Amino acid sequence: MIGTVLNVAGILIGGFAGLVRRKPLSPANESFFRVGLGVFTVFYGLRLTWISMNGSFLQVLKQLVIVVFALMLGKMTGRLFHLQKMSNHLGRQARECIATTKPGDPSQLGEGFKTCAALFCAAPLAILGSVQDGLSEYYYPLAVKAVMDGLGTLGFVLVFRWGVLFAALPVLVFQGTITLLCAQFLKPFLEAHSLVDSVNAAGGLLVFSVALVILELKKLELADYLPSLIYAPLLAWLWR
Repeated sequence: MIGTVLNVAGILIGGFAGLVRRKPLSPANESFFRVGLGVFTVFYGLRLTWISMNGSFLQVLKQLVIVVFALMLGKMTGRLFHLQKMSNHLGRQARECIATTKPGDPSQLGEGFKTCAALFCAAPLAILGSVQDGLSEYYYPLAVKAVMDGLGTLGFVLVFRWGVLFAALPVLVFQGTITLLCAQFLKPFLEAHSLVDSVNAAGGLLVFSVALVILELKKLELADYLPSLIYAPLLAWLWR
């Protein structure tokens, strides 16, 4: 659970820094952090996919084909269940809540907790990073999310004050539960059938896709691709 612990720490550090600083980051600093996070995410996303590929050239080619098909099927399934639309809906609600909350509003603590808990837990990287942390102890995706959430909290506390800090608790429970379930139940099954690498290869490309969004190079519906983490081991098992 190293990744989840880092994520919780990022939220708390960002929250306390925002309460002390009491002003948002400058555009130059925001740009610096965005580029740094983007580069970090590109490297560790592609690295995860690279170390998950093994064997001869034909075996690696086969694994790439499986990942591509898994992403395609995952995208179709995500659209079918409107995963990205649900994520976008939460984002719109959060923006509306931020816009309507005024300093000194008695409900700002509760609204801050609910808004930030929903944003932090519903992010695609929350699920993706927790799965990777549980299956292979690859906590770097959640380390990226820790910085992103910390920077977000830095601004949220200016509106919601202390309520934002309590959002770290749902993050701990939600992401920690996914990580522990994957480590205790899913990982032994996948390892017994040599299917962990297929999940990691697909997950690495999804992490890389996060960088495209961070760097504002391409707008991707990341939540729709999450089912590919299920299709990747299934296709690898069927294509023996």
